[in-house]
Amino acid sequence: MQVLDFLIALLPALFWGSVVIINVFVGGKPYNQIRGTTLGTLIVGFCLLVTGNAAFDNLTVIIVGLISGALWAFGQDNQLKSVNLIGVSKTMPISTGMQLVGTTLFSAIFLGEWSTLTQVIMGLIAMILLVVGIGLTSLKAKNEGTSDNPEFKKAMGILIISTVGYVGYVVLGDIFGVSGTDALFFQSIGMAIGGFILSMNHKTSIKSTALNLIPGVIWGMGNLFMFYSQPKVGVATSFSLSQLLVIFSTLGGIFILGEKKDRLQMIGIWYGIIVIVIASILLGNLK
Repeated sequence: MQVLDFLIALLPALFWGSVVIINVFVGGKPYNQIRGTTLGTLIVGFCLLVTGNAAFDNLTVIIVGLISGALWAFGQDNQLKSVNLIGVSKTMPISTGMQLVGTTLFSAIFLGEWSTLTQVIMGLIAMILLVVGIGLTSLKAKNEGTSDNPEFKKAMGILIISTVGYVGYVVLGDIFGVSGTDALFFQSIGMAIGGFILSMNHKTSIKSTALNLIPGVIWGMGNLFMFYSQPKVGVATSFSLSQLLVIFSTLGGIFILGEKKDRLQMIGIWYGIIVIVIASILLGNLK
């Protein structure tokens, strides 16, 4: 593995981990953010179209791309709503862990990816580590009272709904045997349609929506780097490295957006991130 290939394989984590940070940084309500972000992904989709990387001769690819893209928009919309409630540094480790648990369990149970006893044992260990990691990143501050519980509980419910969308986005291609590169253009259309539908009954700002194009373009570029790096470094390594997004997003929420944490919470976040990354590496090598 060349150093350059390894560095490129790290870019999806950097780009995807930056998306929510930029959403919050440029501002706007969740409906502005989801509309802008999904339109940004559509820009990348049209770049694929004009470079000849979109095929219209396979109806399955078109349908799967559109539906999975809409599911991603649904997941992203709800993730942004959670961020609005409890912040980036709390939302992203929980959301990432839930997505890993959801996609892994679906693949293991319905797609038969865990075919050996070793895979089952290692998979279950990874699941336990994910739960522990999520718990560590969610520690309450010493001065937090019970008044924070309703807001956190509401965010957790929203994140469960968000995870359904993300998991559907990931596994739909596997179910129908459609590769991510083939579906990417149509996914971007599905994302834009989904983002419009989710925000159509809400007042949105043109300026805020325009600024939120930036994270959408960045997310799409992260996707391209993922597909580029997979044949270079292997699917397992590429997958594991991409999950480092939880580091960029969580620490970005603290050090860039200024989300306050006490010493105990910071310790929990550091250890939680480490545990989640270890779990993702285990899962990546089970694929």
